[in-house]
Amino acid sequence: MTEPAVEVQPLVRQKARSLGALGEQWLAGLPGLIRALERRWSIEVGRSLPGGSASYVARARTGGGREAVLKLSLPAPDFAAQVQTLRLARGQGYARLLAHDLDRHAMLQEALGPSMDRLGLDPWRQIETLCAMLQRAWRVPRAPGLSVDPAQEKALTLGELVGRLWESLGRPCSERVVAQALTYAERRAAAFDPGRCVVVHGDPHPGNALRVTAPRAGAEAGFVFVDPDGFLADPAYDLGVVLRDWCGELRGMDAASAAGLVRSYCALLSERTGVDRRAVWEWGFLERVSTGLYVLDFGAEELGRPFLDTAESLA
Repeated sequence: MTEPAVEVQPLVRQKARSLGALGEQWLAGLPGLIRALERRWSIEVGRSLPGGSASYVARARTGGGREAVLKLSLPAPDFAAQVQTLRLARGQGYARLLAHDLDRHAMLQEALGPSMDRLGLDPWRQIETLCAMLQRAWRVPRAPGLSVDPAQEKALTLGELVGRLWESLGRPCSERVVAQALTYAERRAAAFDPGRCVVVHGDPHPGNALRVTAPRAGAEAGFVFVDPDGFLADPAYDLGVVLRDWCGELRGMDAASAAGLVRSYCALLSERTGVDRRAVWEWGFLERVSTGLYVLDFGAEELGRPFLDTAESLA
């Protein structure tokens, strides 16, 4: 019997195919995996949902009639950290985890509303809300045994990624931009202090902040995060990820205006959280360049190019 087709978002399909045979196998196995999880968790899976770049997401309904969301992630070593972060958060700043299967890279979460980036909120309002959300999310306890090797902390790994991908992709941005990113990577690595580390979200952009369907404890800002990476880092790292975005606002601006706007966003992030402004700026630039290169590497030129183009204005 042939399994029914599953609608996979174009970006997810593109990223899966960039993984070669492993990704193609994951795509081919989705219909059977969905049917297996329907039986295991006594759920009925409905239509797919938009958003995301590394997982299939669909509406679901439990046997008791409860609305939920099924998430099936591409095979990745960080899936266990995602599950662990959500489990320890217990709904505080994050989506509630209802069930999970580590071997199948699957989880069932509470149903949520639209993501922040789909609601037409201005950037200032979004940044202020993300700051409030992060201050709640940073209180998630560390899992037993969770640590960070100074030789593998985030600034060092991002610096290595930038240098490697810039060369392998044929130098798709100026040497000036890469040199600035690598300088900031060195500074952030030199400033690394395990005592300042918290369990960061890792990618707290507006697309990963979803509105709750009803007021509840742990979601006082009206939104919660999904898709945490859940590693230890300086809180300034998460704020740098927030600063990384807003390419739509920056493209078309002259360099001075673009830099002025991003610095005003950076000041707001610092003021609302008490985190050092220079650290936020440096993480933000490093994230802008590394993200642009990373996305180009799996073939999403239209998504990746704006990060690099705006980095040229900020270098």
